[in-house]
Amino acid sequence: MKEKHIRIRIEQCLALAKASNCPRRKFGALLLDPERNVVLMDGYNGGPRGGGELCGGNSCLRDTMHVQSGTRMEIGCHHAEMNVVCNCAASGVPTKGAWLVVTGEPCMMCSKLIHHAGILRVYVVGGGYMGENGIDYLNSHGVEVVSVEGPQDPRLRDVESPIQG
Repeated sequence: MKEKHIRIRIEQCLALAKASNCPRRKFGALLLDPERNVVLMDGYNGGPRGGGELCGGNSCLRDTMHVQSGTRMEIGCHHAEMNVVCNCAASGVPTKGAWLVVTGEPCMMCSKLIHHAGILRVYVVGGGYMGENGIDYLNSHGVEVVSVEGPQDPRLRDVESPIQG
C-alpha cells in the first residue's frame, strides 16, 4: 500500500473517531486489506449496541465509578479495536492478514484481540492513549507496529507544551 493511501486512511480513521460519544476519549479504527487497498471494516469506541448513548446508558461508567484513566480497562465503553473485530465476526469479514489503523495505542485487552485475530500490522496514530498499553505485547507476538504522527491526546496539552493549531 502506498504511503499516500496510508495517510488517507489515517485521516478517515481520525474522522471516524468523531462518531464516538465517549466524554473521555474518542478512538477510531479501520481494518484494511493491504493487497486491494480497501477498508474491510470500521469501528469506534462507544457503549454497547442498543444500550444507550454511553457505556452506562446515559452516563459514563468510568466517570460515575471514578476510574482513573489508563486503569480498569474492562469498565467502560467498547474499544474501537474491539468493535472492528466484532463487526468483522458478525459480518463474516476475515481479519487474517489485515492491517489496522487506530487513533491511539491499543490497551492490553485489545492487543490480545488484534494478535489472535491474525492482524499483521497496526498503524498507531501517535500522541494517543496515556496508560499501560499493549504495544510491547504486539511487538513480542509478531504484529508489526508502525507509529505515525497525529493529533495529541488533549490531556497532554496541560502537561506538555501546547499544540499549535
